[in-house]
Amino acid sequence: MKLFTRLAVMFLISTGLPLFLLNMLIMGRVAYSTSIVILIMAGFVLLSWVYSSILRPLDELRRATRKIKEGNLDFTLEAENDDEIGQLTQDFEEMRLRLKESQEEKLRSDRESKELISNIAHDLKTPLTAIQGYSEGILDGVARSPEKQEKYIRTIYNKANDMARLIDELNFYSKIETNRIPYNYSKLCVREYFDDCAEEIGLDMEGKGISFTYENQVEASVMVIADPEQLRRVINNIVGNSVKYLDKSPGKLCIRVLDVGDFIQCDIEDNGRGIAKQDLTRIFERFYRTDASRNSSQGGSGIGLSIVKKIIEDHGGRIWASSQEGEGTTIHFLLRKYIEVKAD
Repeated sequence: MKLFTRLAVMFLISTGLPLFLLNMLIMGRVAYSTSIVILIMAGFVLLSWVYSSILRPLDELRRATRKIKEGNLDFTLEAENDDEIGQLTQDFEEMRLRLKESQEEKLRSDRESKELISNIAHDLKTPLTAIQGYSEGILDGVARSPEKQEKYIRTIYNKANDMARLIDELNFYSKIETNRIPYNYSKLCVREYFDDCAEEIGLDMEGKGISFTYENQVEASVMVIADPEQLRRVINNIVGNSVKYLDKSPGKLCIRVLDVGDFIQCDIEDNGRGIAKQDLTRIFERFYRTDASRNSSQGGSGIGLSIVKKIIEDHGGRIWASSQEGEGTTIHFLLRKYIEVKAD
């Protein structure tokens, strides 16, 4: 190009063309060359911008879409710019995170459901085997005396009750999963309600040879708003769990009802094996079992205390546990008092 320009200039000089015309032609030629160079550079800049800002992000989105289609959600998308394409990338990344959370939740739910079925199947098998054994004993004439027959029938009856309790627990758990717990709230007198519960529990503990004490420090006028059936389920589940792991003779169970300001507090204390510190905060989780409670002879679906926690929280209360290994465990829960607001 430079050689061509020089030759053209020499030719124009030799023809005697006026100098100002020569300068105009030279400038025009240079401007034309410069314009071409600028256009080429602008094209490269535009192409680079289109690639980095549009084509590459779109290609990453395309590859990310293919990964999601294949079920792979273990990747990350990062927006390089804060433009429309960058916003689209951020939205896509949020969608990926939500899909991943949903996938993990589904896997966890499937795992818990399988564990629940396994636990229930194991726990149903134990009383069912006992029922079969004692029934065969009666049919085969092993239990010939009236006393022995009564003992066998009583055992069958108790084991059938255990099975009914497990089935009821499973049915109630399904209602929790679908938020269909049938609450029927009413105004309850704390003293009367817990006195009735304690009387029933006392008779049951007496039959099992467990020492039972009850203390109610709440005034007779104190009321709460609660579902009496579900609150009794809470108490029975906690008591049943305590009795299940009593490892001392005599076993001891104590229920205390306290007035703590705007709340009433119920403490259910036992002298069982206790719970390790690392397990204490997790005992209300669904399907969680401490190492001590995995003993097959004790059974338990692993959802009893999670049901208790759900009911108490639905009542606007709070539940927690304190324990000392080898000495015992206390389950505490709070319920807000009913305070009648007087109109002015």
